Amino acid sequence: MTAVESRPAGVVLTPSPAGHRPFGARVKAFVALTKPRIIELLLITTVPVMFLAEQGVPNLWLVLATCFGGYLSAGGANALNMYIDRDIDALMDRTSQRPLVTGMVSPREGLIFGLTLAVVSTVWFGLLVNWLSAWLSLGALLFYVVVYTMILKRRTAQNIVWGGIAGCLPVLIGWSAVTNSMSWAAVVLFAVIFFWTPPHYWPLSMKVKEDYARAGVPMLPVLASNKVVAKQIVLYSWVMVGVSLLLTPLGYTGWFYTAVALLTGGWWLWEAHALLNRAKSGATGAKLKEMRLFHWSITYVSLLFVAVAVDPFLR
Repeated sequence: MTAVESRPAGVVLTPSPAGHRPFGARVKAFVALTKPRIIELLLITTVPVMFLAEQGVPNLWLVLATCFGGYLSAGGANALNMYIDRDIDALMDRTSQRPLVTGMVSPREGLIFGLTLAVVSTVWFGLLVNWLSAWLSLGALLFYVVVYTMILKRRTAQNIVWGGIAGCLPVLIGWSAVTNSMSWAAVVLFAVIFFWTPPHYWPLSMKVKEDYARAGVPMLPVLASNKVVAKQIVLYSWVMVGVSLLLTPLGYTGWFYTAVALLTGGWWLWEAHALLNRAKSGATGAKLKEMRLFHWSITYVSLLFVAVAVDPFLR
């Protein structure tokens, strides 16, 4: 039994004395509170949409301002998420080294840090981008912190489905940053990310479902068999690929985006059905290979949104 597993539920390490928390380590800890790797993915879905909205190269200052504001907003949401979830993070192997669990950052510091980023990001968007983007950014933050983290995550297996809406909003922010309005193109790409999120996250949840079970988080793989989860992954995958192809008949993209969407979507469906077949055969552990789809899902969304950015130049 690990040290993490031996802690009673809800017990978090007491913050270390200031003298035992080196400045450099503290800086890294605050950066870690923002979950930079997740934010990278959010920016991948924001910037290409700005190119599509502009039908060319958008103002580079606007791109930088939008990306920085997005980083602050998403970072604030992630910091507040870690503040709220510090009890269950202490029980899970993959989150046991987060700053609020190890004590490198105190709960009070984490809360103040998250709230500060939330306020600063909203003002930043409002003054340097536009207020539509500011309210969308604030809405994404509140949805992630309140609806997903505080309400859904510990209560329902649908947590990642509806909670994933927060991760869809950067698409709308990217479009609104350029046009100060909405369009069906932004709505379609919002829907792509909405249907992408569950089949992206469930394979990872399958891999670490014992972690979630120990923490009492009702992720779908904790409550259902691998076969049931894989069927849900296939269902969402088909809808996602279908939605991704709507941009062309609606007149927003051309042959290049369509080709990329078909090729990458086809490969995704191949991997999703392969996972379902392995689950049906009773494969478990390393033989299930659920992380193949998880890793491909990141490549898929990256390639698809790069195609969104490149397509306007080839029409």
